[in-house]
Amino acid sequence: MAAANPAKMLLAELTCSMCLDYFKDPVYLDCGHNFCQACITQCWEALSTNFHCPECRETFSQRNFKPNRQLRNIVEASRKLTRESTKEPEVERVCEKHQRALDVFCQENQTPICLLCHLSRDHREHTVVPIEVAAEDYKAQIQSRLETLKKEREEILSFKLSGENKSQELLKELESEKQKIVSEFQQLCQFLKEQERLLLAQLEELNQEIEKRRDEYVARLSEEISSFSSLVSEMEQKCQQPAREFLQDITGTWSRCQREKFQNPVAFSSDLKWRIWESSQRNASVETIMKKFKDSLSSRQQLDKVHVTLDPDTAHPELVLSADRKSVRRGDTWQALPDNPERFDTELCVLGCEGFTSGRHYWEIELKEGEVCIVGVARESVSRKGDIDFNPEQGIWAVLCNEDRYWALTSPDDLSPLSLSRAPRRIRVYLDYERGQVAFFDAGTGDPIFTFPPASFAGERIRPLFSGPLLFVSFSSLPGPCS
Repeated sequence: MAAANPAKMLLAELTCSMCLDYFKDPVYLDCGHNFCQACITQCWEALSTNFHCPECRETFSQRNFKPNRQLRNIVEASRKLTRESTKEPEVERVCEKHQRALDVFCQENQTPICLLCHLSRDHREHTVVPIEVAAEDYKAQIQSRLETLKKEREEILSFKLSGENKSQELLKELESEKQKIVSEFQQLCQFLKEQERLLLAQLEELNQEIEKRRDEYVARLSEEISSFSSLVSEMEQKCQQPAREFLQDITGTWSRCQREKFQNPVAFSSDLKWRIWESSQRNASVETIMKKFKDSLSSRQQLDKVHVTLDPDTAHPELVLSADRKSVRRGDTWQALPDNPERFDTELCVLGCEGFTSGRHYWEIELKEGEVCIVGVARESVSRKGDIDFNPEQGIWAVLCNEDRYWALTSPDDLSPLSLSRAPRRIRVYLDYERGQVAFFDAGTGDPIFTFPPASFAGERIRPLFSGPLLFVSFSSLPGPCS
């Protein structure tokens, strides 16, 4: 007696006796037999009692069956094994219409055809080439494209590394700012502890935002890298295929090779830098509070005091400088002075000798009552000849003082008077070069007059500026001639 075939025995155990196919959602009855759920449901559909097993005929009083998950898993595994074991070896592709070898490639239809197809009415007028020639041509084109794809993949990898490095720089800068805040808060009294907590919480929120953007950026690039790697792998495998198989759906293959060049997304926009800068500004305000508790406003700024003197080479010919160059007034006549490039020839202006390219500085100016003047700072490159617009766009940050009213010269179209409780006769000009900040204070009370929005001085020298149709200004105990 011949031994039973194990494969057939396994197949019998995995086959439903009702539909004679693999079990689908198998369930088992109380008698132990298994059926497809749909098969047993259909069998019992017309019954209301005496539900019998289709295999052993055992009868049950209730419609009762339970899912057999283990059998379902075994069936699925067996189906996969069966498909793999019965997979037929690849055979040479032939023309479906004539059952002949695909020997030529139709250039118009972009598809392999046999010689009979070439002679037929559909392809008779078309240009054809030997299939090996067509395959070599397309392989060369795809190989060329492959190099481009690989280079783009490397470029994306560099984007990823650059983004990660940038995030580390931002996080280090953030950590440095955090430590600075902690260090300064340790010098404050107990009531400032709450301010410390709020600032650190804001920094931590920004820290999480940077890390979140970094993760999103890296995830996006990783996804693109995976996509390019899959495409490269597919194209490499495609190029290893025989010519006839290789040219099947060559149009689709070529289309996938021509995917758009990856556009590197912005990983870290300038708003993060700006928010870190805002944090440093809030920290700077904490410094101000700390120093105000330690001493008065004037002593707080004494380390930054500048000995400003006036530069005669820049003074308009109608302006008269004192012998010590600490004050300036408008004269009655036009002085015979050389028209050198540094001198203002139209506007009644004069610059301070001192120029600043770093640090924090301040100087004080006394105004004669009833005089009209402009005080502030200007870039070294500010125009000296002809009419001048006094605003930041032209390189001047200044306020206009006219008796009991003040204006911030932000633009020619915005000359709204500043709201001040009193018109100070002594003004303190404050310059923070690194932060690009120019501010004006009442030197007597320390009250703010106006602060310009942050600017970028870009390494250019910044100098004190004085101007006005009626002008008499002097410096408060700030001696020192021009060098």
